[in-house]
Amino acid sequence: MKKVTIAATILGILLLAGYSQRASITEALLKVALPNQLGANRVAALEDGLHIALCGAGGPFPAPRASGPCVAVVAGDQLFIVDTGTDGARNLGRMGYPASQVAAVFLTHFHSDHIDGLGELATARWATSNHTLPLPVYGPEGVARVVDGFNAAYAQDFTYRHDHHGDQVAPLSAAGITAMPFKAPPEGVITTVFDDAGLVVQALQVDHAPVSPAVGYLFSYGQRTALITGDTAQSENVKRFAQGVDLLVHEALAPNLMTMMRDTADSLGNQILSKIFFDVLDYHASPVEAAETARDAGVGHLLYYHVVPPIVLPGQEALWLNGAEAIFPDYTVGYDGVSFSLPANSAEIIQTSTGL
Repeated sequence: MKKVTIAATILGILLLAGYSQRASITEALLKVALPNQLGANRVAALEDGLHIALCGAGGPFPAPRASGPCVAVVAGDQLFIVDTGTDGARNLGRMGYPASQVAAVFLTHFHSDHIDGLGELATARWATSNHTLPLPVYGPEGVARVVDGFNAAYAQDFTYRHDHHGDQVAPLSAAGITAMPFKAPPEGVITTVFDDAGLVVQALQVDHAPVSPAVGYLFSYGQRTALITGDTAQSENVKRFAQGVDLLVHEALAPNLMTMMRDTADSLGNQILSKIFFDVLDYHASPVEAAETARDAGVGHLLYYHVVPPIVLPGQEALWLNGAEAIFPDYTVGYDGVSFSLPANSAEIIQTSTGL
């Protein structure tokens, strides 16, 4: 008993000493951690190929592991972003993808949850790099209006940062964003909107009516392919242009869970939420429908994103899939930070991260 008392006393003294020195201990740890954190560059460490990472796996609902829709695409040594949902820019930093290296953004459509992080991403790129021109933002008709709005909203911020940091950090020539509009292709047509350094990006029409225009993007590099749908109901056009792609990044909304949410809203007398939960069912694909598209198109792997509603409970993933896994077994349900690598000139599909 005496030995136990002595051991407990010594442990208490050590804990007290550690607590009293917590600032010094934290300072020592930071000196070790900061170089790794500030110098992190996952893009530079990737082998040649096409690489896909979810900087935002969710939709408009708040969730701890599913930020607003955002997909990072690395082709060779170039970094691109498809949609800029809430927290996407911050997740890029957590994932080790420097905002300073973003070459361009591609917007699928102009719903708020797909564009609300655009200003933050553009600012992070501008103030942490030596770019001399604004961030290019590609999108169908209407993108210029979105870009003009963000530039107007951030106009005072541009001058504040330039006055404070000067041209070395915040040259006004690189402030903001530049619209790169293209005409959305009709059903059955795919249009090249970017072609540089071996990367070809093509736009295709998706079905998100009444939202129009709405497009998905097919990325091709090093004999590898990835198609990112954006928001869409089940679409013959997506199936047509997804034929044989290595990775299909497809949105999905679970009708069974949304119906439960609608019933709950009804029981609470909240008719506004009830209508919202009903209305969203007709312009999103279900997990089962996305799996059917992946199966019929013969894709290599299906990565679900824009996961709605968010998966937050143990066992909810199976409920969300609702049998989709039996239709197409080569799938991954997306969470923030999930990533895949498609090495150039190979057939490998490698999951490189299971999330943040």
